[in-house]
Amino acid sequence: MSTPPLTSSSSFSYAFTYDVFISFRGTDTRYGFTNNLYQALHRKGIHTFFDDEELRKGEVITPSLLKAIEGSRIAIVVFSKNYASSSFCLVELAKIMECVKGKGRWVFPVFYDVDPSDVRHQKGSYGEAFTKHEERFKDDTEKVQKWRKALHQAANLSGNDFKLQSEYEHAFIEAIVKEILNRVCRVPLHVANYPVGLESRVLKVNKHLNRESNRGAQMVGIYGAGGIGKTTLAKAVYNFIADQFEGLCFLENVRENSIKHGLVYLQERLLCKILGEKDIQLASLGEGISLIKQRFKSKKILLVLDDVEKLEQLQAIAGRPDWFGSGSVIIITTRDKHLLASHMVEKTYQVKEFDKKEALELLRWNAFKCENVDPCYMDILNKVVSYASGLPLALEVIGSNLYGRSVEEWISALDEYKKIPNKDIQKILKVSFDALEEYHQKLFLDIACCFKEYSLEDLENTLHALHDVSPKLGIRVLAERSLIKVHGCGVTQHDLIQDMGREIVRQESPKNPGKRSRLWLCEDVIQVLQENIGTDEIEVIVLEAPMSRVIEWDGKAFKKMGNLKALIIKSGNLFNGPDHLPNSLRVLEWHGYPSHSLPADFHPKKLFILKLPHNCVTPLPLVKLLKEFVDMSVLDFSRNDWITHIPDVSSAPNLKELRFAGCENLVRIDQSVGFLGKLSKLNVNGCTKLRSLPSLMLPSLGYLFLRDCLSLESFPEILGKMENMTYLELFNTPIKKLPYSICNLPRLELLKLEFGETIILPSSIFMLQELQFLYLRSHTVLLPNEEEGAGQGSSVSCSTTTHLDLSLCNLSDKLLEIFLARFPNLKHLDLSDSNVRILPACIKNCHLLMFLRLWGCKNLQEIRGIPPNIQSLNASFTTSLNCSSRRILLNKKLHEEVGQKRFILPGTSIPSWFEKRRSGQPISFRFRNKFPSISLCFLLKESNNERSISPRLELIINGNHNERHIFHDRSCMGSPGHIRIYDLEDTTGLQFKQNEWNQALVSVSEFVGRYDAREVRAEEWSSIEIGVHIIKERSNMDDIQFTHPLLDKDHHKALHMRDSNKHHVHEQRVRHLGFSLPASPYSDIFKWDPFDYIPFVGGTVILMPETSKFQHLKLGKTDDYEHWFS
Repeated sequence: MSTPPLTSSSSFSYAFTYDVFISFRGTDTRYGFTNNLYQALHRKGIHTFFDDEELRKGEVITPSLLKAIEGSRIAIVVFSKNYASSSFCLVELAKIMECVKGKGRWVFPVFYDVDPSDVRHQKGSYGEAFTKHEERFKDDTEKVQKWRKALHQAANLSGNDFKLQSEYEHAFIEAIVKEILNRVCRVPLHVANYPVGLESRVLKVNKHLNRESNRGAQMVGIYGAGGIGKTTLAKAVYNFIADQFEGLCFLENVRENSIKHGLVYLQERLLCKILGEKDIQLASLGEGISLIKQRFKSKKILLVLDDVEKLEQLQAIAGRPDWFGSGSVIIITTRDKHLLASHMVEKTYQVKEFDKKEALELLRWNAFKCENVDPCYMDILNKVVSYASGLPLALEVIGSNLYGRSVEEWISALDEYKKIPNKDIQKILKVSFDALEEYHQKLFLDIACCFKEYSLEDLENTLHALHDVSPKLGIRVLAERSLIKVHGCGVTQHDLIQDMGREIVRQESPKNPGKRSRLWLCEDVIQVLQENIGTDEIEVIVLEAPMSRVIEWDGKAFKKMGNLKALIIKSGNLFNGPDHLPNSLRVLEWHGYPSHSLPADFHPKKLFILKLPHNCVTPLPLVKLLKEFVDMSVLDFSRNDWITHIPDVSSAPNLKELRFAGCENLVRIDQSVGFLGKLSKLNVNGCTKLRSLPSLMLPSLGYLFLRDCLSLESFPEILGKMENMTYLELFNTPIKKLPYSICNLPRLELLKLEFGETIILPSSIFMLQELQFLYLRSHTVLLPNEEEGAGQGSSVSCSTTTHLDLSLCNLSDKLLEIFLARFPNLKHLDLSDSNVRILPACIKNCHLLMFLRLWGCKNLQEIRGIPPNIQSLNASFTTSLNCSSRRILLNKKLHEEVGQKRFILPGTSIPSWFEKRRSGQPISFRFRNKFPSISLCFLLKESNNERSISPRLELIINGNHNERHIFHDRSCMGSPGHIRIYDLEDTTGLQFKQNEWNQALVSVSEFVGRYDAREVRAEEWSSIEIGVHIIKERSNMDDIQFTHPLLDKDHHKALHMRDSNKHHVHEQRVRHLGFSLPASPYSDIFKWDPFDYIPFVGGTVILMPETSKFQHLKLGKTDDYEHWFS
């Protein structure tokens, strides 16, 4: 079967063949820099096109090379000395720049030992090359001009430049790869299986966007009929422009989610997505509005609000453009054009029907899954296109419905379609519904009316219970017919298709809900229960009502529902329990079931799912249920205070899920539970009195939940291989020993034991060859005696474990050595608040270890080694650390090694190798071309100030506080006597001017509340010290100055300050410069530039203001500003 080509349409779904295409001059860099770059990209999994030498001959781009250029998301152009001398390279570059226009692609120039200005303006070797090209192509000057234009455009783009002998090539390549990764790893939204007709529409919407606007966000509305493709277009526009924003959020189904969860929920989702927080909880709508305005007013974000129905939804999430930073874009999709006008959205785009060509293309792909169609179908295809009137959703559904059909079947189907008016979309879709087999129709109506929001697993379980047949194939059929969509673990359905299904059921009895097959509307269900008007027609009831609403009924309504298969009451407050439940039930889910027992005459033969969370059913009915309901697959009795034990379940061998979470009086679980061959989930979280678990022989078990089992002291024996178990968490559970048989969990990836007591780990723990995460927080950790005495060399190691958490643990130094030897590939090691005394030398063998936490290790005295690739080391509050260990952590050579590092440890002074040190003031310097490799140091000293502060170090470029680079670690913020060292290797997030001098300020701000910061007050600076160290081996010292680069003291005369009457100001070194302005010591540095004042040779003061803006200068003696001067 063929797949859609990489057309302009599909480009808007990011259907690229390659992530990166590299353009380069082979004779310059093929076997050196470019090859190394390609290998580095390949190692990171970046799919890169690196062409064969034979393809780079002549001046004509081969079809395969052209296809690679067009099919690449990013183009890296390596400008080397002889790049412009190759006409082939110039033709290739022109093609790359042509593909970039309006295609959502990105070009990244790399200037390899060439001046970007030479490339941009064709000077130097580039000028010489073009002189030859002009002579050679004097009859085709347009071609040469095209090449010049392409060079100029590419060289004006943001990129990286490399100077031989000035920096390490591998570090330069790492920076490029990191930049590319940032682009590639930004996962685009799935747009459509067959994206047709998107390019022109995306470009039209894009023309409405003026991202240089300084009025805050620009709002654009996309409106049109249901099923016309508004969401698809919004996703394509989102993908097309996403790389230009700091924050991204696509809020789908605003209408539905606001009804179901409320507007506060949508505000929380927006804040979590943009801010990267996992759990933001708001108290009210007003708080959400205030926080959105506060946090986003300086951020450039892209926000899409999909399917907005009411003005209040817009007012809660995107009330005004000035809520967001300049350049932000808010895209709103809605069916209501007037809604956009009411919200003052001036720029709108109406999504219109497909033209004939687009409609035919979409129909072909859905009906035949290929581009080429048998000519005998063309006549009927044109008739279907004409009939569907260009509605994309109708074309998709009709095409899928007729997939694989003969021409005669197409003609017959079209005859049926013609009996329904074109404008009635729901009736068009119903023709597709009528074409389904009866069983598939039932599945469709079940999903449309009751189970649209279910996970795929829960949906399959429920539908299987209702129809006694596995629904996997049926779900696939519905997805192929475009009646549902399956994405990962979820199932979704277009609103119009859902409405069509619900209308089919409503039409079963428009006036009397008691005669319909499915009830899902709250008012309909309550009417049937209270008026007792149910009938045998009802098969499924789903009730979701507010808990505050008390529903009074007499409990008799179910007697007339002899065919009821599913009764699901998720919320609401029913005043009475049922007097009767139909024996036809296959699914019974009732949250807060109000009676102590099920009705005496309730004897269902095929009850598959029984969920009664928050119920008060007593143990005796449970025993009866398990004996009677032999086909049961799911049993949920969570939060039942009457249950004391789980009885014999051997009579229910089909159980897949058992949930008794929160049953605080549960003491015992019968041994038979451990031998349920189909059991996949066992949840006893919060069973605080549970003392033991049965031995386990559960080959299907994938999830075992034992959180907060406060009386459980032993873990059960595992009697056989359990290969489905990947996650095991024992949080706040006092298990004292894991059995040796833990090795029977060969696929275990995460083992988490937190806040227990003493835990004895078996030696078999190291046999878990897929274990990645091991958390042993807050335990006394022991190994069997024979293991402690054994040597390290003969022991089995686990090479897959990357995260080891021993925080708050009591463990011996010898045990730590064993762990480091047995887990050689650790990346994260947390020893915080543990009692370790020695960090052993063998930690140097952990070559992958990048993050080491020693926070609060008050017994730690000696560090004998540092992992060679460490990036973050937090030794806050390690008060017993000896001097030699401190010297290791503060070693200059360690911090000058390549890599981004962040160290925190106790200390009272900044190391002497920091050439620039300031106490009580920020540090400023200038740079150009490339940000230098630097180390920053920050010390918070003891202070007499009554008010303690929580400062953070920050780097501000060219006075742009919105683009500041912040360094902080909250674990010791506000704690004096700590040194923080940040080795700044990655500068991809810094915004600065290329080929010009830039000003950098290293300063301090203070956290205020959860999200904001404020400037440190002048009196608080006395407790703050800052240091800057330039790593000369990786920096061009000619491009760094701590004096003003435009002023040279050898070319200016001294201006002697002299009192006109009697005083002569003696030549002296200036000890303090301060401005008589009511501001912090650094807030006006960029207004009152200290670099405009330099000391003359010999000490005479020279004042060289560049402008006349300085009106008042004050001299003093309280501080040393020599760091500003050479």
